Amino acid sequence: MLSTIAIESLKRRKTTAILTLLSITISISLLLCVDIIRTQVKTSFTRTVSGVDLIVGAPSGQLNLLLSSVFNIGTPTNGIEYKSIAALQSNKQVSWLIPLSLGDTHRGFRVVGTTNSFFDHFKYGDMQSLEMAAGSAFTQPLSTVVGADIAKSLGYKVGDKIIISHGLGSVSFNNHDDHPFTISGIVKKTGTPVDKAVYVTLQGLEEAHTGPKHSPTSMLGRKSADKANEHEHEHEHEHEHDEHTKEHAVYNSEAFTPESVSVVMLGLKHRVTALQLQYQINQSKKEPLMAILPGMALAELWQIMGNVESLLLGLSGLIVICALIGLATMLLATMRERYQEIAVLRTIGAGPFTLLLLIQIEAMLLTILSAALSLGLVAGLMSALKPWLSSTYGLFLSSPLFGQSSVIIILLILGCTYLVSLFPAVAAYRRGLHAGLNANS
Repeated sequence: MLSTIAIESLKRRKTTAILTLLSITISISLLLCVDIIRTQVKTSFTRTVSGVDLIVGAPSGQLNLLLSSVFNIGTPTNGIEYKSIAALQSNKQVSWLIPLSLGDTHRGFRVVGTTNSFFDHFKYGDMQSLEMAAGSAFTQPLSTVVGADIAKSLGYKVGDKIIISHGLGSVSFNNHDDHPFTISGIVKKTGTPVDKAVYVTLQGLEEAHTGPKHSPTSMLGRKSADKANEHEHEHEHEHEHDEHTKEHAVYNSEAFTPESVSVVMLGLKHRVTALQLQYQINQSKKEPLMAILPGMALAELWQIMGNVESLLLGLSGLIVICALIGLATMLLATMRERYQEIAVLRTIGAGPFTLLLLIQIEAMLLTILSAALSLGLVAGLMSALKPWLSSTYGLFLSSPLFGQSSVIIILLILGCTYLVSLFPAVAAYRRGLHAGLNANS
């Protein structure tokens, strides 16, 4: 009966009640959005690279190695010799290997030397593979693949030629003008550091720095290229119309063996062996190496940035408290209008405690309805924005959206509502006592 009376009372003050309901709904929605984004950003951040079991480089610290290999920030001080790469590739536990060579730039964007294995095995988000928005992976030694942000900001398209520069500055006076790279592909937007990187072949990167040479470590790549050229010469008259397709078919970026690379990413046949192989690499005495687990390194990096999420959550909490204070203010402001209503309730036998409960029920009904509306509003908003968030910001929303923290937030809001509603409820209680005394007198 009290709930029915509370609902009818709110209907009589529907304008004020609707405005209060709207205020609380917006506040709770904001708090839930911040909580969801906070948890999902953490999850997406730790999945900036996925499917890579180990990252191996020169000993430089876990975070330094992570930043240079995944986020293209900084450069490892030392490289990894080819004999160490060959040893890792021949390890029975290793399924695939991605070499990365860092240190150059193109108009302020990082240049990364690698092979086609990068586009085959590198994954991000929820184990999503890299896809090409246009073109394909490396088709020749001087091929390059650019990220979506670079192609958009610089207006590049497949077939354009670019010049890379030595060093990490945005302006360089040491350009490799004699070795222009031809864009063979543009990576589809990922929302990760891949969008802001230029990928070139290891063979082309080495030739840009030292020029073509026949070193023992590169003879395998040269022989492969020579065989391809002989084969092409024999059939050049038969296949002149399809030269580009043929070149793509014969070029094998993995055949070239560089003298050294900066970092190596490893994929294992069985992920449970990651800790064992990490220990073996770190204890190796042949060459000082350091292997890190990218997931653990990303979690450590997030702890450094965790203060930002706490600040956002705190600000949203203050907004909700302000909205609840507004709820209490609304109930107090309407008490003068409800003197007659309280007098009628006292006349039909409602005690002061009943009036106190009535005011609290009204406040709880408004908050519960606001919470329900907020849950529906946030769920619909996140579902609609999911593709945009993933492509623009690399925020990959995963189910369920509302976890344990969301439940705790709703319960805390209901508890706070009960507390702030005590003020108008006590006022109604006192008014009920006063009305009762007047009636008795």
